[in-house]
Amino acid sequence: MKETPESHFFKVDLPGLKKKKVKVEVEDDRVLQISCERKIEKEDKNDLWRLVERSSGKFSRRFRLSENVKMDQVKASMENGVLTVTVPKVEVKKPDVKSIDISG
Repeated sequence: MKETPESHFFKVDLPGLKKKKVKVEVEDDRVLQISCERKIEKEDKNDLWRLVERSSGKFSRRFRLSENVKMDQVKASMENGVLTVTVPKVEVKKPDVKSIDISG
């Protein structure tokens, strides 16, 4: 997770997964949830795996978002097995400061 003055960025490595298998959800209580499931490849009766280094199973991560985010403008993209979720922040309005002359 990376934070800039404008946004929060979440990057998740999901090699070999198609974007249609990945769910990105934002809950009302400002929780971002990323989840997916990788199933074990079906084996042919004649095949014998010697080594398997790909993990399988369910993946889920939840992140509590700060109060200064634009929940309705969350965006997600996936490229080359990397999911990027961008959560823009609400612009913080700088207070108007008025100088007061001191008499006397």
